[in-house]
Amino acid sequence: MSILIFLIVYYLLLSISLFMIFPKCGEKAVYGLIPGYNFVIWAKIVGRKPLHALWLLVPIVSFFIYFGLVIDLARSFNRLTFLDSTLAVLFAPIYFMFLAKSEQEQYVGPTVILEREYKEKIQQVEKEKNEYQLKKLHAKNPYKKSSGREWAEAAVFSIFVAAFIRMFMVEAFTIPTSSMEGSLLVGDYLFVSKMSYGVRMPQTVIQVPLLHNRIPFINRESYLKNPQLPYRRFFQRNEVQAGDLVVFNWPAGDSIYLTPTRSWSVDQVRRMPSEHQANFRGQKIISRPMDKTDFYIKRCVAGPGSIFELRDGNVFIDGEPFDEPKDIQFRYEVISNAPISTNTFNRLDINILSDYIPRKKAFHLNQKQVEGLRTLDDGIMVNRLRPTPESPYHLFPHDPENFPGFTWDDYGPIPIPGRGETVQIDHSNIALYRRIINVYEDNDLDVRADGIYINGELATEYTFQQNYYWMVGDNRHNSEDSRVWGYVPEDHVVGKPLFIFFSTRNANMRDGIRWNRVFKSAKGI
Repeated sequence: MSILIFLIVYYLLLSISLFMIFPKCGEKAVYGLIPGYNFVIWAKIVGRKPLHALWLLVPIVSFFIYFGLVIDLARSFNRLTFLDSTLAVLFAPIYFMFLAKSEQEQYVGPTVILEREYKEKIQQVEKEKNEYQLKKLHAKNPYKKSSGREWAEAAVFSIFVAAFIRMFMVEAFTIPTSSMEGSLLVGDYLFVSKMSYGVRMPQTVIQVPLLHNRIPFINRESYLKNPQLPYRRFFQRNEVQAGDLVVFNWPAGDSIYLTPTRSWSVDQVRRMPSEHQANFRGQKIISRPMDKTDFYIKRCVAGPGSIFELRDGNVFIDGEPFDEPKDIQFRYEVISNAPISTNTFNRLDINILSDYIPRKKAFHLNQKQVEGLRTLDDGIMVNRLRPTPESPYHLFPHDPENFPGFTWDDYGPIPIPGRGETVQIDHSNIALYRRIINVYEDNDLDVRADGIYINGELATEYTFQQNYYWMVGDNRHNSEDSRVWGYVPEDHVVGKPLFIFFSTRNANMRDGIRWNRVFKSAKGI
């Protein structure tokens, strides 16, 4: 609501400033107060065609058009410096009011037309080969820019375009952990399309360009929490499908402890044993807006309206086996009579952290890697393990009394909510929907002994306002995913991987480049 008020106030101030400046440009002041028509007149004043204003109706493109009109209006008053352009962009209504009230500032004409005419005059003199007149025109050229300014404008424009592309279209990501092996490997660098599921408009308005949520070296957040825009998604032609690789904002990452190695959600720390909680005492809790939580990439295995279940590590959706990717990994114990070399592990694309392993160690392997190790020597044994959660409260929905027996391999069934779906709620299942109701859909939830209260009223059912998804890592025994923090809301979805553009072994150039993965399409992974 605060950002809506800001936009309304900004538009009113802008309209007033146009009301004040239009008479200096030979137009009626009242035109500045007519919504829509004021931009048509504005375009005419700076030398653009009236239809140019229609571009302001196109999402995203409107930013470029608006700032262009702002700069052109300043230039139409002969305010041609880089500083003037900057001030006009940052403080348009105030700057226009200054131009309107100042007796020294006069409208010199539509800048787009004047600049074009001046360039045509130079071209004509060049054709006539009149060196004297040409030097004179260049010397008096009001539109001429110094090399320093050209470099500055090029840098600003490049940063703006790069930030624009990153924000709305494509962004580069790296795979830092093994949670998606063997589909995506540690050290893979990939481009992600932010248009695959529709363009999500930024909600955090003020931020450092080209940074997500942290400024390197100074160890500070790279944005201001306010103002915030409401969630909007445009050009949404596709929905997230089961089997898709999806990049999304970490749902549990709105309140975190930040350590040198990773982020921990406050809820995760609260569920840790007391001796582990001691490591976080005195640390600052960082609260982040939704679009500034950490990025995760997982595979969507279940969408709204379906039921997810794991049976002995195998995924079942609505009771039917899920079409698993071929290279999913599980944890295996590897026992050998002699150490296994680094080259052997590299050949099998098994990530290691040292040159040799002891004779007995656990690895996360896909079936191809298992068979590859077993064929090395008859004395090598590779046995699948069955890891257990750290505590009964570790796995979602963190309620072992009502959801007992959940493990990494045997889990569920869990229903996946969809927009418009209504479910019955009580103490036996509220753990499933607590965060949805309270956080993702912004209600006041109060669980009391006598019932469930939503926004102060006793509730026995709830209707969901958006779709939810279940995301799981392909490395099933080494992935923190929906089994730990639950549902991924639709508004957290960022995009879909396009292709791997670079890949290094073990995320280290010294270990070599995986040339067979460079420019590999993400389709079918």
